[in-house]
Amino acid sequence: MKLQKAIMSEALLRFRCHVRADLFRYGGESGPMGIFRAWIREPGFRLVFSLRLCRLLREISWTRWGFYHLIKYFYGRSCVRYGVYLDPFMELGGGLFIPHPCSIIVNSSVVIGSNCNLSQGVTIGVGNRGKFPGFPRICSRVFIGPGAVIFGGISVGEGSAVGANSVVTKSVPAGRTVGGIPAVVISDSGSDGYVNFTLDELGD
Repeated sequence: MKLQKAIMSEALLRFRCHVRADLFRYGGESGPMGIFRAWIREPGFRLVFSLRLCRLLREISWTRWGFYHLIKYFYGRSCVRYGVYLDPFMELGGGLFIPHPCSIIVNSSVVIGSNCNLSQGVTIGVGNRGKFPGFPRICSRVFIGPGAVIFGGISVGEGSAVGANSVVTKSVPAGRTVGGIPAVVISDSGSDGYVNFTLDELGD
């Protein structure tokens, strides 16, 4: 019983912290009214909130059956509607900002840090061969532009930016901007100006 209470407490704390960080990314919103406004206006927030709720309900024993499956069904319908694949149980930090949730595919083994931007048309997946097989790790405060493709066992460094329609096959240094096919470093400005309204104290 004590173990179950500890698991529930941890799951609830993580849910509240992550939702708070997610909400703040949408123009600095906060509180119950902020959630209501973002839910009405921002399909990206609705999608990520549903993802967080799926994970919470699955981790709590008494909601694991019934209510969890209902929320998972509606989350799945939203994913089909927008052409998005984000696994509720992937390792995903708080403060995820999806301005346009269209055609975004992320492998369930990918790790994404806190306060990241995923633009429309992004694909992040496995590399099965070559120099860097495996799954990408996206560090915190990373901006990923429209149409970008990232794959393989690489790291996209903290505070970096991936330009639109880039194909990233090698690790990206922290604080740099990459672009092109294959992507190369084109600037040392990173994600400054693109990743805004963050609650950094929440961490990953």
